Amino acid sequence: MILIGQFDSPFVRRVGVALTLYGLPFEHRPWSVFGDLEKIRPYNPLTRVPTLVLDDGDTLIESHCILDHLDSLVPAERALYPRVEPDRRRAMKVAALAMGTAEKAVSLFYEQRLHQEVSDIWVTRCRAQIADALSILEADRAGRPGGHWFGGRLGHADIAVAVVLRFLGEAHPGLVPAAQIPALAADAARLEQLPAFQTISQPFIAPA
Repeated sequence: MILIGQFDSPFVRRVGVALTLYGLPFEHRPWSVFGDLEKIRPYNPLTRVPTLVLDDGDTLIESHCILDHLDSLVPAERALYPRVEPDRRRAMKVAALAMGTAEKAVSLFYEQRLHQEVSDIWVTRCRAQIADALSILEADRAGRPGGHWFGGRLGHADIAVAVVLRFLGEAHPGLVPAAQIPALAADAARLEQLPAFQTISQPFIAPA
């Protein structure tokens, strides 16, 4: 398999971390949607990352679709989403909230850094959406015992939140202080010490 995209993207990084934890071999092509557009286009006409090229030549796009497929390739005991309801949909909800937060963080970055005229209304809205989503996630995580969100083992919910907090901290320093989300921050700090997270890592680099 070939994973296309840079690991400073939380969307790409969550797939890279998952592939590593699954033990599925893959080739990484760290192409940027800014500088390597024409390289990405043959694999994904939307020229977005992550894009995963499967061994049969087919391609998957969007991190949630990629991870759902990868989860189906491993035995139930190694799956990173719970296989039993209601934990499965609850874990997906956590991951969706986390990645939606990442989307808002990217949108906020583009608005503030890539637009000549910045919309104060849009900036305020993005900041509020990020804060509200993290507040809900914090309350949920704080109310759950154990070292992980679901089932007592590391899963996609944990990964999604951790990679998003790393991205937020680098793209928007100080936007959401760790003191406001202590349970999430503690989880993220612990996961960032794991080999899979340290291997699949790249500091955020603002596009020129």
